[in-house]
Amino acid sequence: MTFLDHLEILRWHLIRSAAAVVVFTGIAMANKEIVFHDIILGPSRTDFFTYRKLCEVGAAINSAGLCINKLDFTLQSRELSSQFTMHLTSSFVIGLLLGFPYLFWEIWSFIKPGLYPNERENSRGAVFFVSFLFLVGSLFGYYIVSPLSINFLASYQVDPSIANEFDLSSYISTLVTLVLSCGIMFELPMIVYFLSRAGIVSPELMRIYRKHAIVVIAFVAAILSPPDVLSMTLMGIPLLLLYEVSINISWWVRRRDLAKLNQQATS
Repeated sequence: MTFLDHLEILRWHLIRSAAAVVVFTGIAMANKEIVFHDIILGPSRTDFFTYRKLCEVGAAINSAGLCINKLDFTLQSRELSSQFTMHLTSSFVIGLLLGFPYLFWEIWSFIKPGLYPNERENSRGAVFFVSFLFLVGSLFGYYIVSPLSINFLASYQVDPSIANEFDLSSYISTLVTLVLSCGIMFELPMIVYFLSRAGIVSPELMRIYRKHAIVVIAFVAAILSPPDVLSMTLMGIPLLLLYEVSINISWWVRRRDLAKLNQQATS
């Protein structure tokens, strides 16, 4: 195939991917009450799932401090088109989250024919695992990082005379940033898997540069999270755990490759 033929195929993959995101975006826009009241504004109310579970845990261990029964802030829309714009933005983000598995599958369908047979074998299940990790990361960002960060930022005051009245766009941008950032960061094990298969990363290398990785993780968490220590910590700790998991994945990949080489040598 010529270069233009490849571009034509890529164009149709992108068109189908965009169409899927548009369809899910339209569904989200048509269900405005569910999207905003239950999903987007959920972490802004004390009846949110995470807050209720924290209260149950606090009651079980006799620690009232864990229960979040008050969120002392109000949301405002200060611009004429703010609510409509945020409706479009939120619907698009939900459409992107729901359409991500199909979007990645289309991209992978374009890449896969150009791989060697052994590369196809090594990348089996890539669509499932990439989509699964992205979903788990997004749920972690929505149910863990976002509510705790919102509670911390909403309850923080430099002086009691200052009322917390946040703009709707600021609230939604913070929520979207946390959710998408966690979804992307949870792809670290898959990235390490492919780099290990390519011989670029090894478990010894990751152990040697563990201290450097901690600094990089702290830097990334500081950039992606809101400017507070709690959000940075909530985002940094899972990254550290994922890094340790990735070391084991790299070790498993090398062990499997060595087993295959030994089998080939003895056959």
